[in-house]
Amino acid sequence: MDLYKAAFVLGALTCTVSGINVDSYAKTEGAWILSLNKRHYTVNTVAECAAKCDAETTFTCKSFMYVEKDQECWTATENSKSDTLLRRTSAALYEKKEYLLECGNGLGTDYRGTNSRTKSGKMCQRWDATFPHRPNFTPKTHPRADLDSNFCRNPDADSGGPWCYTTDINTRWEHCNVASCTDDCIHCSGENYRGKISTTENGFTCQRWDSQKPHNHGYIPSVLPEKYLEDNYCRNPDGDPKPWCFTTSPSKRWDFCSIPRCTSEPPTIIPEVTCATGEGGAYRGTIAVTQSGKTCQSWSAQTPQKHNKTPDNYPCKGLDNNYCRNPDNERMPWCYTTDPEIRWEYCKVKSCGDAPGPDEPVIPTEEEDCYEGDGTSYRGVTTETISGKKCQGWSSMTPHSHTKTPQKYPTGDLRRNLCRNPDGDRAPWCYTTDPSVRWEYCNLEKCSIGSSGALPTKPPVPNPPSTVTQAPAAKDCKVGSGGTYRGPTSITILGVTCQAWNAQSPHQHRSFTPETHPDKGLDGNSCRNPDNDVNGPWCYTTDSNKKWDYCQISECAGENCGSPPSKPRRCFGRIVGGCVSKPHSWPWQISLRTSNGVHFCGGTLIHRQWVLTAAHCLERSKRPQAYKVLLGVHTERANEPSKQERRLEKLVLEPSGADIALLKLQSPALINDKVLPACLPDKDYVVPSGTECYVTGWGETQGTGGEGILKETGFPVIENKICNRPSYLNGRVRNHEMCAGNIEGGTDSCQGDSGGPLVCNAQNRYVLQGVTSWGLGCANAMKPGVYARVSKFIDWIEATIEAN
Repeated sequence: MDLYKAAFVLGALTCTVSGINVDSYAKTEGAWILSLNKRHYTVNTVAECAAKCDAETTFTCKSFMYVEKDQECWTATENSKSDTLLRRTSAALYEKKEYLLECGNGLGTDYRGTNSRTKSGKMCQRWDATFPHRPNFTPKTHPRADLDSNFCRNPDADSGGPWCYTTDINTRWEHCNVASCTDDCIHCSGENYRGKISTTENGFTCQRWDSQKPHNHGYIPSVLPEKYLEDNYCRNPDGDPKPWCFTTSPSKRWDFCSIPRCTSEPPTIIPEVTCATGEGGAYRGTIAVTQSGKTCQSWSAQTPQKHNKTPDNYPCKGLDNNYCRNPDNERMPWCYTTDPEIRWEYCKVKSCGDAPGPDEPVIPTEEEDCYEGDGTSYRGVTTETISGKKCQGWSSMTPHSHTKTPQKYPTGDLRRNLCRNPDGDRAPWCYTTDPSVRWEYCNLEKCSIGSSGALPTKPPVPNPPSTVTQAPAAKDCKVGSGGTYRGPTSITILGVTCQAWNAQSPHQHRSFTPETHPDKGLDGNSCRNPDNDVNGPWCYTTDSNKKWDYCQISECAGENCGSPPSKPRRCFGRIVGGCVSKPHSWPWQISLRTSNGVHFCGGTLIHRQWVLTAAHCLERSKRPQAYKVLLGVHTERANEPSKQERRLEKLVLEPSGADIALLKLQSPALINDKVLPACLPDKDYVVPSGTECYVTGWGETQGTGGEGILKETGFPVIENKICNRPSYLNGRVRNHEMCAGNIEGGTDSCQGDSGGPLVCNAQNRYVLQGVTSWGLGCANAMKPGVYARVSKFIDWIEATIEAN
């Protein structure tokens, strides 16, 4: 190759998508792109829109947007890598996958990524620029080579791979470091590894991530889509030194995979030296003291703390000297300490801009968790969308890059991943952790219905827990997002009459008719949801200025488990000892007492006549007469008028000796707004890692206040793989148990809480996932609480209740 990069005829180097294969596009719902170069079409299907994109000749079409309800198609020359994405209801962005890859095949002539630095680190010159170097390859001379911006490309099939002209006046051009799409190697610790190796370093075959056999686990692909847990391929979802997998061997739960390191340069990280954004993964400052003032240990040292967070194991994490860093996706920068008694602590690194610190606790106010008006003032703790997706953190740029950051919206209270409305939308919303769904409105009700801008009432559980029964779909109410709704309502939320589905006036449409969707109930003009819109049933309208709108359909009422009339505060975060609960907001909580009325354990009402508790709470006696249960109380004194007292008829211990037991009440509890059962989980369900759950009880507070009053605290579930690490609980946690807690300590269940509930919120219902069992002390760092995993005992619970 000539030093000056002589011109070369492209010929066969053109990248096209054959036919109208929509599978060659990556779909993101709720996304809209601001592209200056785009064209508008009216089409009947998404495939027709893809065909328009493939056929564009005036520009290279890299993406298109399609609104199915409106049958509108926009082809665009930009994609999410090169332009700003906006939120838009009912729209979907389709991007050609070839333009999203940050790797190339063969010589890299097909590379369409965004690397813009050469192997020596020089910044690339724009292809359409003439300074400092006059190029022979430009967008005009080689329009099909995708010479965008200053991204590395290979328009002349150079044997060295992608290259660019540089901004260094002394260096005309250089090759770039572009990874091969076919190489199975890892950068850094392999967090972004997407290869297909599925055998461990010790020769074990990997278990599929969507399987719970032979090993139960909390890394569930459908709940953690941003982790790309595909098939049984090796991945690194939890900040380990390299990719790993659960194995198909019953005797080996998990093992590391042997994947070589890539020779190309890792992705560029823009260092933050004076502050930290989000979890502080990019922090490269020189703070080397913990929050309590302890000196940090050098990352390369093994005394006094022995560890595996070394520069060799974590090569891209800036583990220089003893500076505070976050190599393993912790909550904020931290370090091992030089104090032999304190293994590690977080560091006091300020947040960039006006963003609240990641350690700032969430102590919600007493108001109900609903929103007024458009929800701009909403400050509740909901973190789930209307379809049940987990919200992405506002400071995070993965999986969705965005501009709604705490720095740009300092008055928006954009903490953690809490539902908010920073931009004056019509209701609180959030970006989701699902890469294919950019954003959704949140699973919240208006505090008062009637505003013309109200959303349809929130849906109930689409796949409810095992104790929830769905109402018949024939009623004038909806289940879930209303896909089965067949009621008579035919007026939109704004009061406009619906257009008949088989009519083409005043609005023409071909996507949703009785012929195209014969099983969707599109007879007449009643509201329906033929496209499973998460916001509920809708219709085309008879208003010529409003093509379609949603309808106000109430939700069908199921059995009222896990849904307290008085919504809990849901205190979550680093709140020492938790906070005092709202009275009767956890109405399944019971107080297990001695026969003379002394509280000593908790429990959970799961049925009118049955309570679930811990087996070790019954060690003092196996006689039912030795105990009694109090329901409907908020204080340990139990002098509330709502109190219900029940003697016990029977004690049933779990036959295999697990720390779980059933108590049969002599007479059924009276179910009311103060006494209500919690929902039971599905059999063998494993709570995904990181799920926010809550414990309640009257147990030991260790001087944190609230003695004698029911307290609550929230913290994340910790996958057993992490909880069993030597520095945590060192293999003590068994398969029928689960861990939850703050790794740094500070909040926990304690003595007197034993037997009580660990409940997790799932689409506005609380499901009993754990029974408080044991722990190494209370609220100690790296010693989370251990709970009996209720889903492992569903068969026993149901059989016991049925037989007695």
